[in-house]
Amino acid sequence: MEQLKQSLKDSPRVRWSILLLIASVQAANYYFYDALSPLKRLMEESFNITSSSYGLLIAAYSIPNTFLLMAVLGGVILDKLGIRRTGFLFVGMMAIGGLITAYGASEYFSNGGFAYGFFNSFLTNYSPELKMMILGRFFFGLGAETSIVVVSKVIVKWFKGKELALAFGMKIGLARAGSALAIFFSADIAESASHWTIAIWFAAMLLLIAFLAFIVYTIFDVKIDKQLNEGSFIKKDEGFSFADLKKLATNKSFIYVTLLCLTFYSAVFPFQAFSPDFLLNKFGMTMIQSGKIASILYWVTMFATPLFGFIVDKYGKSATLMIFGAVIITVVHLLFALTNFNPIILLVLLGIAIALVPAAMWPSVAKIVPEHRIGTAYGAMFSIQNLGLFAVPILAGIILDSSNPGITSEMIQEGARLHYTPTILIFAGFGLLGLIFAFLLKREDKTSTYGLELPSNAKVKK
Repeated sequence: MEQLKQSLKDSPRVRWSILLLIASVQAANYYFYDALSPLKRLMEESFNITSSSYGLLIAAYSIPNTFLLMAVLGGVILDKLGIRRTGFLFVGMMAIGGLITAYGASEYFSNGGFAYGFFNSFLTNYSPELKMMILGRFFFGLGAETSIVVVSKVIVKWFKGKELALAFGMKIGLARAGSALAIFFSADIAESASHWTIAIWFAAMLLLIAFLAFIVYTIFDVKIDKQLNEGSFIKKDEGFSFADLKKLATNKSFIYVTLLCLTFYSAVFPFQAFSPDFLLNKFGMTMIQSGKIASILYWVTMFATPLFGFIVDKYGKSATLMIFGAVIITVVHLLFALTNFNPIILLVLLGIAIALVPAAMWPSVAKIVPEHRIGTAYGAMFSIQNLGLFAVPILAGIILDSSNPGITSEMIQEGARLHYTPTILIFAGFGLLGLIFAFLLKREDKTSTYGLELPSNAKVKK
């Protein structure tokens, strides 16, 4: 016990410094993910793509995690090989994907650079730039989702039994700051730089910095493992087995929280990818204005998520907060679709909802699942979540195109506005499904006694 008291993670200064360091990795991840959304119109003009093609580009991120189950495999690898090796591999893959995406949009590639001829030789209905960027988003997604699993396990490792929900809230809040900065500044960078694709290169460089930040973290990970005598590998009697996945698949609480994760993020992330273009078209904003207004959502979550994490730590009520969040998401999307209500107010409310659910949801998993299986559990959740992140952007793009028959890229350049109502109603539908699963989770918690409604330091069933 004395050894535990003397460990690095018992120093508040050290563990919160670790949080800032490791959260920067996820912040760079989120920045790159959202950096393209303010640039949708520029990509349509430069690469002659449709909304459906744009949806495919966004969805490419989720292909490896949906069809190859890489987030699940990444979680298994994490539980088997530990944080350092897994993080080095997947954070590095994330950075490589970012560079490929930026290269695909670059002037050099467009002017016949390396591999342009090859990418111009197949699927000729799609531009070579779009195809190369899709490849980059694929590799980015291959690394990014598992890197989030790694970051989540780092948080559990350093904060379990302490300020776990607050730490998750801070981590998510800082990650949302990455999204906010991307939405806020991407259009500015594109317009002020020598070429608009500099905005994508800037995002890719942040991923390289994140990779270096993770390498710095590994120094501390080695030290804490030595202090706690854990080593970098899981003990043999704690190794992964397929029985673990079976246990997760038969755990009702885990099923409901995973389905809530799927529907919640289907209502949120695809909307985020289209939100600047939605504001531009429905409310007549400029490209720069729509990006800055859309970023309000992220600024709210940056500050609200740690606050709700603190509330969960101190008072509990995780399942209840998830219900409230799902209600707000549904109502806001309905108002966006069916009214001309002030978008700033609605984005503030949506930001509160997006803060509520993750601040309560991710720490809840640590109550439902043993710590040495947390990588597998988070990996399974992220893979299922990516079903929505893959399908919904494509669906949204198809619905947007079908809702605006006859509108060409040339007409868009001349100022034609797209009709977004059916697309936004899809997001409202996913919010409603999330509300149902949140109710089921709260009901199940009364019998499973995992203590989702209890404070973080309360004793719960294992």
